[in-house]
Parts: sequence; structure tokens; C-alpha cells
Amino acid sequence: MKIITFFLFCFFLEDGNAQSYKDSLQALRIVYSGELLDTSVKVLNQEEINALIGLKFFDIDSSYRIVGRFKKKVGRKFEMPTSTDRKPIYRAYGTVEFELQGQLFSLTIYQNCSLIKQKEYKNYLFLPLRDVTSGQESYGGGRYLDLSIPENNTIILDFNRLYNPYCVYSHRYSCPIPPKENYISLPINAGEKVPIGHTNH
Repeated sequence: MKIITFFLFCFFLEDGNAQSYKDSLQALRIVYSGELLDTSVKVLNQEEINALIGLKFFDIDSSYRIVGRFKKKVGRKFEMPTSTDRKPIYRAYGTVEFELQGQLFSLTIYQNCSLIKQKEYKNYLFLPLRDVTSGQESYGGGRYLDLSIPENNTIILDFNRLYNPYCVYSHRYSCPIPPKENYISLPINAGEKVPIGHTNH
């Protein structure tokens, strides 16, 4: 299970100034890092925490906060491939089209069919992706972005909020593999990098 903070953290400064925006993301990163290193949260055990030298992030860049065009298109349930034999049930919920550096991209957004049964996740959407930095500055297995069901035909993609799957930190986790269609043929120099001392793959 991912850290719940990334989904439930309030987007209270979406309309604020640039410094407030940066400060809100810095605060999110502090909370996120703290939860990873807190054994009471039970994400990582003490041995895994001891092996985690430190987290790394790209500099916060507001140009990676993009308003995309959302199109709802609920698909059939399917088994999502993961890093292990586990295959959780997902379904495509829709697509988002957006422009980045003058290029047009379309990604599929998913819904976890088990999580939506929980009240706190009823509006949760999941966007797994890979980009040119995958396997280089960022984790080779891709990164994730948490979203909420939009009220209209637009949705904000803030790539500064991209985070690593738990598989980066522990072999105990089974993590969804981003589908081929969710590859961005540009470097997304935003969000979480490969942790310090981690051997990328």
C-alpha cells in the first residue's frame, strides 16, 4: 500500500503564489520522508530504514504543473501486472491529454477496484508512468502520481508530486508496472529521484 499522505494531503495552495506553491510541496516532501522513516507507520522496517541513506528530489518547477484535458472512459476490470506474481484488479477510468514542451501526450488514468471500496479512497485515481529519466535520474520501474476524480473535463497533473513505488525501498512490496502507453518521450525532471545509494534498474 502506498503512503496515504500523497493522496490525502490537501491541495490548499493551488491558487496561491509561486513561493506558497513551492513551500506547500516542500512541506509535503518533509511529511513523506518522515513517514518513510517512521517505524510506527510500518511502511519500512528498521533494517530497510537503516539501508535508506537518503531521499532525492528534482527541484520544484511550476512548469511541470499542467492542466490536462480529461475524458472519462471507464474500461473493463483487468489484472494489473506488478513486480511480483500479484495481480491486483484495476480498470481504466479515463484519459488525460496535455501539452509538454510543445508536444502532445495522452496517458491512461486507472482506478483500483479494491481501494474504491474504502471511504477515503472513493475518489482516488492512479497514474503510473515512465519517462526518459526512468532508469537514469529516476527509478527504472517508473513513478506514480495520485489524482482525484475531477468535477469537469480538466485535471491538474503536477509532476512535482511524482513519487517512487515502495519496491524502490523494500523487496517485500509488489508494485504496479506502468503500461507501455503511459510512457512520456521527454525527461520529466520533477518529483522523486532514485534514492541516495540505490542501484537503479
